[in-house]
Amino acid sequence: MPLIITEETPPPGYERLIFAEDSSSGLQAYICLHSTVCGPAAGGCRMWAYDSREAAREDVLRLARGMTAKNVMAGLGLGGGKSVIIGNAREDKTPAMLRAFGRVVDALEGQYYTAEDVGFSPEDIRIVAEETDFAVGLEGGEHGSGDPSPFTAEGVFQCLKVGAQDVFGSDDLTGRRVLVQGLGHVGMSLAEKLYAAGASLIVSDINQAALDLARDQLRADICPVDQVFDAQMDIFAPCALGGILTHDSAQKLSARLVCGAANNQLAEDSVAETLSARGIRYLPDYVVNAGGIISVAGEIHKAGEAYRQARLKEVATRIAEILETSKRTGQSTTRVADQIVGDILDRARGHQQEGAA
Repeated sequence: MPLIITEETPPPGYERLIFAEDSSSGLQAYICLHSTVCGPAAGGCRMWAYDSREAAREDVLRLARGMTAKNVMAGLGLGGGKSVIIGNAREDKTPAMLRAFGRVVDALEGQYYTAEDVGFSPEDIRIVAEETDFAVGLEGGEHGSGDPSPFTAEGVFQCLKVGAQDVFGSDDLTGRRVLVQGLGHVGMSLAEKLYAAGASLIVSDINQAALDLARDQLRADICPVDQVFDAQMDIFAPCALGGILTHDSAQKLSARLVCGAANNQLAEDSVAETLSARGIRYLPDYVVNAGGIISVAGEIHKAGEAYRQARLKEVATRIAEILETSKRTGQSTTRVADQIVGDILDRARGHQQEGAA
């Protein structure tokens, strides 16, 4: 059976949702375009062993919407999209599967740019790029941006310091107990930065090798994955998968500041109000973790290193502005950030309609 691409009806507010399957390679993938109002959709590809196709569908919808907010907030001239491949990245991924996925991306004719996410590496993207010009995060070449993880980690680190200044009155992290949940490329890079800044690290992950590395090289204490919200900490840095902040976990959390790289950290939007009511300062994930897509945007727009560095600095500036507005208005930080995104999208739609008139 050849590669089959099926258009599904997306929920209201979304532009496109497609499901692709290729029996010869085992590919089963969703690509979602949430919005292209501000430019072509961009967002990485995640490979994960979802429990069901429906679970993958729900995840790609949530992630694509988050990418719109992230790209719009960072002022990248890009819309939001995401892709997910159903499967175990360590066991099921093959070059044939990646090439089949590349053909799916190419069929969208530039409406969507893909890059690395959980379960994907720069080498994987290189294989995808054999079939499409719309795969970015490549190593080498005139505009290749490489692994976006270091940029993501640096942006989170800078925002965390802004948050610490706001909450504790100083951005000096010496002795601050910071729990990093998830030691993938971004989480480990963030942990290294925190250790260098003098923080007292607590780490949690299912990967024992990563835990051993953090313990031996970063003097980190290890927290079992099921005891994260029982641990005593000053700052919580979620860097694994999303949805970990529920009303229940927010009630248990001892941290006064939440700043991490994971997408969609709030299980539902109203959790932000629970955190705020407890005096916990939450820095909206789609703002603080924009470093990776900023790096990729430099490649998409064929811009240089100055483009990336300038926009990376703006991430922390934006967080400071959101914190100030939140304190002045009494609104949660997420409500403030969402309003900014909504205003930008409304203006873009207005310009689009004027151009079509």
